[in-house]
Amino acid sequence: MALFNLKGRDYITTRDYTREELEYLIQMSIDLKKMWYSGIRVKPLEGKAVALLFKKPSTRTRNSFQAAVFRLGGFSVYMRPDELQLQRGEPIKDTARTLDRYYDALVIRTFGQEEIVEYANYMKNPVINALSDEEHPCQALADLMTIKEKFGRWDGLKMVYTGDIWNVAHSLIATAPLFGMDLVLAVPRGYNPIEEIWKFGEREAARRGTKLEIVHDLREAVKGADIVYANTWWSMGKPEETKDKRKEDFAPFTVTPEIMSLAKEDAIFMHCLPAYRGNEMTDDVIEGKWSVVFDQAENRLWTEAAILAALI
Repeated sequence: MALFNLKGRDYITTRDYTREELEYLIQMSIDLKKMWYSGIRVKPLEGKAVALLFKKPSTRTRNSFQAAVFRLGGFSVYMRPDELQLQRGEPIKDTARTLDRYYDALVIRTFGQEEIVEYANYMKNPVINALSDEEHPCQALADLMTIKEKFGRWDGLKMVYTGDIWNVAHSLIATAPLFGMDLVLAVPRGYNPIEEIWKFGEREAARRGTKLEIVHDLREAVKGADIVYANTWWSMGKPEETKDKRKEDFAPFTVTPEIMSLAKEDAIFMHCLPAYRGNEMTDDVIEGKWSVVFDQAENRLWTEAAILAALI
């Protein structure tokens, strides 16, 4: 595999990276994981400091990033906006340029992706998107790593996604076709992706001869699937008053053992977590033979470690 110099680059969207560059990061993730479990410790972040600025709550993203920084020999600081002068009206450009003098990278989790871009515009050091309303590129890389571990490849696989069309779905739309996978979104009518990201996925699917489609029947969608990927029906940032309607709309889209039986015999079940048992999937699916959910969660740490090691 070719070596790439990614030092100093931002990781805001996977669409800024080629397939070869993303494969390079995934292979680095796999190598870091193997070394750790073999007792080999590497410290590429020794003497480095990483800032985590989170506007949204987090279990996996915060903990995996902080663990990754620590395991690579670095030091991390977690901040909320209400702890900073941002709360009193200091402009992002001033905060960004200040943090840039103190830290070797900024990991940011917020609502609008344009805010992450604004930080990047005023910082020389790398800015990493730890989730926005539009995309979740760190999750996408962990998903690709998990698929590689389970199948040994990406090309020719069929993935079915069901759940809210929000950041995780958008990142899958951008990456699945790029990696030669068919992607079927099984969702109720009226749930549609951002047009710009959908068009990107369509272009990649056309280039690589794969399928990218939206259907409204989960049973039909999962026939012959290698991967069934469920997600919450209401994402962070969605109005609380929409919960009941979403639950009604998505009721026919619960992944059950019967649904999984329609997929291939060696199919896997994925979920980015948190999972709401009884909604997007039943307990016996996420706890069943198909589930790779906690391998997927662990791989957040290794892919984020690779991103940090490659960019800083």
